[in-house]
Amino acid sequence: MTYQTTKMPNGVTVVTAEMPYMASATLGVWVGIGGRYEAERLNGACHFIEHMLFKGTRRRNAAEISEAIEGIGGYLNAFTSEESTCFYARASHEKLPELVDVLGDMFLNSQFDGTELEKERHVIKEEVAMYQDQPHHFVQELLNNLCWPNQPLGRSLTGTLKTLDGLSRRILVDFHKSTYVSGATVIAAAGRLNHEQLVRDLSRFAKKVRPGRRIPFTPASTQQDKPRSIVFTKPIEQTQLALGIRTCSRHDDRRFSLRLLNTILGENMSSRLFQTVREDRGLAYSIYSSLSSFDDVGILTVSAGLDPSRLQETLQVILDQLRMLREKVPSQAELRRARDFVIGQMDLSLESTESQMNWLGENLISYGKVISPEEVRQRLASVTASQIRAAANFFFQPDRMNLAVVGSLKNKDRIQRLLENHGR
Repeated sequence: MTYQTTKMPNGVTVVTAEMPYMASATLGVWVGIGGRYEAERLNGACHFIEHMLFKGTRRRNAAEISEAIEGIGGYLNAFTSEESTCFYARASHEKLPELVDVLGDMFLNSQFDGTELEKERHVIKEEVAMYQDQPHHFVQELLNNLCWPNQPLGRSLTGTLKTLDGLSRRILVDFHKSTYVSGATVIAAAGRLNHEQLVRDLSRFAKKVRPGRRIPFTPASTQQDKPRSIVFTKPIEQTQLALGIRTCSRHDDRRFSLRLLNTILGENMSSRLFQTVREDRGLAYSIYSSLSSFDDVGILTVSAGLDPSRLQETLQVILDQLRMLREKVPSQAELRRARDFVIGQMDLSLESTESQMNWLGENLISYGKVISPEEVRQRLASVTASQIRAAANFFFQPDRMNLAVVGSLKNKDRIQRLLENHGR
């Protein structure tokens, strides 16, 4: 694997992974702008803009944008996260110039047509309604708001009905112009390609990107002296639980210990939570943990769907597993399995051109450089069992915990007491 990076004269960065044995190529345009960069009144703007980039340019209408990629056997998509936005396309490597042309056109020439904008506003409102009707998704939004109250990380990426109504064409166009700038733009590509040739193909596009620097965001506030919980009563058959534990940023060296800790705790079917909660006790069908890291903070989340009458029992089992990780180091066999799983999953994912493109874009946006998979393997290999316990002991504390529940629960006080007693 060959990674190469070129910084264009106006600040746009081009990064590639040459995979000469592949038949395809994936091209992605990344912008260092996401939900946490939005003021409260702009909540949902980044996601709205992502949608509008597909709705017509000076050269193509919405249908023609899709046809230009799908008509060559390709695939076109986009996503918005808390700290970045990406739109990308994949096709045969011979069609890479067409991908450059279409994505460049979308980035530079989107019209934000008023009629299309109003139609898309309604589409996004339906998306908001869809998520609210999905308890497993809605509970995560409640948890985010509980962990990061009254700040961007706690808000929905899609915005609210109120903020969506306030996002006029002028507001979206101005926000787009101020954030889609050269210093915030990374073009990542992976597959059967030549770096120098791609840089030449991109030069015409890159020099037209508005000059400017990536705007800053307000650091997250993490003030909390006790666990918090919220219960949203809804008449559904299965109660959804999301326990969030505030951790560290992606720049903290403890992230490697946390990565293995999360695997041991609940990332797969071999994990402690899956084996204890589902296999041994039959308390839940779905139980897992996940890890998210941002520029200044992070969160480990335990999620489960279960019978309402078994919520308290399940929560106690989860807390017991957290306590065990604090009190005793994992065995060498468990550590080895976790390390092999994480490295194996990383290696499997990087077999595709799309995953390689994501690796490059996320690294450049997040760290300003490409961290090689080999370096990640080495860092994971150096993690000790005592470091995992130390991470658990530091982070698994009541004043870092927040619990969101969606279901027909009536007694909130009991689960709050469980959280408060966890550290005793």
